[in-house]
Amino acid sequence: MGDKKICGLHCTKINNISVKVGKQEILKNINIHIHCGELTVLIGQNGAGKTTLLKAILGEIPHKGKVVFLDMKENKKKNIRIGYVPQSINIEKHMPTTVYDMVASFITQKPVCFKKDKKVYTRIEKQLQLFGAESLIEKSIGDLSGGELQRVLLAVATTPIPNLLILDEPVSGIDKNGIEDFFETVNRIKSEYDMSIILVSHNLELVKKYADKVILLDKQIVKEGSVEEVYSSKEFRTRFGEV
Repeated sequence: MGDKKICGLHCTKINNISVKVGKQEILKNINIHIHCGELTVLIGQNGAGKTTLLKAILGEIPHKGKVVFLDMKENKKKNIRIGYVPQSINIEKHMPTTVYDMVASFITQKPVCFKKDKKVYTRIEKQLQLFGAESLIEKSIGDLSGGELQRVLLAVATTPIPNLLILDEPVSGIDKNGIEDFFETVNRIKSEYDMSIILVSHNLELVKKYADKVILLDKQIVKEGSVEEVYSSKEFRTRFGEV
């Protein structure tokens, strides 16, 4: 666990990420080494900078520092391909856009108002199948439950398979069984695709069950390591008490 794990085919290094808004320091010198096939979970209280860090990694906000992707097989740096599932997206109830329309708009250059492309349809169906969502392909986006929508968003975020998958509190609005199913799905794709995953979560019990590495954030990294190392630390108890 932690950085004792030997890197496999690739790894992602987040080097000295800092974010300031005016004179206020939101994040300070964040350094994280993420191995392939590893689920790294960010925890922390509200305002600790978790979502800000994700936005910096995605290049959505001004920041110092950089993200480096290393292909260990070829022993060189490469451009990183990132998949992203946000905490929530604004969707009007009963909007007519189907799951096929949404996914096709991301993976093809063709206007989705045209006749369905059989090859594209088959490709989308196979991708949805990875997440048990193939039956949703003709369903309207606005009619999806929270759990169904998250499975569809996972299918989009992993087309094509990314080097790094970022999940920002992806289970908000999902019932207890759906949350467990989501974590099981993330655990499966992590192993099957040797994927590096960063996930923000407030569900400390499921983090305890599924995380390979935990990072406790409070504008900087205050504790990092295995679940046992972080949860037993004084830094964790100060913020969360006993779990």
